[in-house]
Amino acid sequence: MQLTGIHHLTAITANAPANKRFYTETLGLRLVKKTVNQDDTSAYHLFYADGEATPGTDLTFFDWPVAPERRGTHSISRTGLRVSGEETLNHWAARLRDFGVNSGEIRTVDGRAALDFEDPEGQRFRLVDDGGQGEAHPWVRGPIAAEHQIRGLGPITISVPKLDPTDAILTQVLNMSEERRYASPDGEGDVHVYRMGEGGPAAELHVAVQPGLPTARQGAGAVHHVAFRTPDIKASRDWAARLSEFRIPNSGEVERYYFRSLYFREPGGNLFEIATDGPGFTADEPLESLGERLALPPFLEGRRASIEARLKPLD
Repeated sequence: MQLTGIHHLTAITANAPANKRFYTETLGLRLVKKTVNQDDTSAYHLFYADGEATPGTDLTFFDWPVAPERRGTHSISRTGLRVSGEETLNHWAARLRDFGVNSGEIRTVDGRAALDFEDPEGQRFRLVDDGGQGEAHPWVRGPIAAEHQIRGLGPITISVPKLDPTDAILTQVLNMSEERRYASPDGEGDVHVYRMGEGGPAAELHVAVQPGLPTARQGAGAVHHVAFRTPDIKASRDWAARLSEFRIPNSGEVERYYFRSLYFREPGGNLFEIATDGPGFTADEPLESLGERLALPPFLEGRRASIEARLKPLD
């Protein structure tokens, strides 16, 4: 059994309209699904992705009225976004400056050219040159030239105070393999690189060991969870059985309509999800008009009027 890479990453915003503007206008991502948190229908769940809403490109947000994150360990601490080539990183460095985004300089991190920045609520990102690996599906109606667009997620960095308990889950349960380690570019300890499937930045989890940091508190600008890819429902059920075999508390299968989910926490406290690649976001909307209306899965459709009445406008 092998996970095949990063599926999606879900973070928290306290300002959904500003969030939509930043991710679609500044970062040029496509809003591919405008829906609600299925466990809290008073909150939007916004999905941004590439032009075809490909698994592995989804950056999603819960809209909750919360205070800003308190940074620390026991957290998913940095989100990698893949781009291709030195010219593209130079393009992004200039674009982020022009838009007044808090960003650093291009440097080498784990052997790859990278550019760190933060969104308006302080979520930490890293643009990573992936060397053009794999397919790309640009958003043709977006504001950024196709060759410079964000190609997808990865790698994702989590912070834990101790490596061994997390390593045991990653290697013995999830069948990841530790490939290498490197010193944090910010002097915050060692970072261990774990590979899923065929590897590469779209299939890497980086584990920063940071015992000197306080415990993080989630809030606006924080990451809620990271999801890993599995191909189909059968594989999802196999993973559920495997977690139970290892006596790891988990949610069991959860039907999210656009994919099946399985949730559990690793020993460092971070919430992991295993999600299926399908059926995908075209299950209830045509590809060409994704994200243009409020989409509700069938089990919430009967409550559309009351749900819409509680949501604030995004535009």
